[in-house]
Amino acid sequence: MSRALQLAERGLFTTDPNPRVGCVIVKNSQIVGEGWHQRAGEGHAEVNALKEAGLKAKDADCYVTLEPCSHFGRTPPCADALINSGVKRVFIAMTDPNPRVAGSGIAKLKAAGIEVTVGILEQQAENLNIGFCKRMRMGRPYVRSKMAMSIDGRTAMASGESKWVTGPAARQDVQKLRARSSAILTGIGTVLADDPALSVRPEGWYPQQVIRQPLRVVVDSQLRIPVDAKIFQDNAQVLIATSVAVKTMLSAEVCNLPSDNNQVDLSALMTELAKREINEVMVEAGSQLNGALLQSGLIDELVIYMAPKIMGDGANGLFHLPDFTTMAQNIDLQITDIRSVGRDWRITALPQYNGGN
Repeated sequence: MSRALQLAERGLFTTDPNPRVGCVIVKNSQIVGEGWHQRAGEGHAEVNALKEAGLKAKDADCYVTLEPCSHFGRTPPCADALINSGVKRVFIAMTDPNPRVAGSGIAKLKAAGIEVTVGILEQQAENLNIGFCKRMRMGRPYVRSKMAMSIDGRTAMASGESKWVTGPAARQDVQKLRARSSAILTGIGTVLADDPALSVRPEGWYPQQVIRQPLRVVVDSQLRIPVDAKIFQDNAQVLIATSVAVKTMLSAEVCNLPSDNNQVDLSALMTELAKREINEVMVEAGSQLNGALLQSGLIDELVIYMAPKIMGDGANGLFHLPDFTTMAQNIDLQITDIRSVGRDWRITALPQYNGGN
């Protein structure tokens, strides 16, 4: 199963909106077939592994990181392919959270007389598809906010100058976070101040031809975005989330959403993104949008790059949270990882809303 998870991870940047899945076929203690799902619309992991195994799949064991599908989508059911191949046993890391599957693939395998075991390295499989699982279970994507700060917690000078808080190794690491995301979310303040492109730039760490550019989403309540903003370049898919009357805009789709105190209702935005099959959202924004998302309980994970520099009292902080006036309002964080990235430190943490997620 560990090998199957390694294979599944090869689809980290390419399978969206489908889950990342790996499969290994074993016979007489030897691997006879391997496969992983590479892109939506192409063969699933089981089909690819069975193709490699050929006739050796008969009476073999199958290890797969997600329950085999049981319905016709863009491809035929993988459960049927396993049954027809003659495999004897199937080991599954986790049940598929998709309501269209959700145990029916396992039931079909058992009905065909195949021995099925579920729950091997289940948490690792869940983590690999954390956004897909959240969308299927809760109807909203997994939201990961990336921030860069100085050691005294500042993100930009009072003038707005912020290039560069962190070093080149951290900036390349951010590209990998972008590449695994379904969408990159920013606010109109960041667009007006920094004019970012928010594109994925492999720059030697991954083949350019297989990179999938995420949807770029701008929260722009009053529709102030310039038509010549960099975010519209390179034929990017852009969605403008606004709370005013929809206008025609060159090179972008404008989505009118409910207003919350004259601002875009962020919860409604997440529901809309889930409807568009967005699994993982990466937030690259300033303190206003990050503060609003955090206060609304919509940030699932914080990835903070901390640079060994001091920027001073006048510089901007991570979150705008003016309503926080007492210690009881604090949001605790569960730190899950701290590691060096070049000269900087990357801190990964999960907000604990009301004592837990």
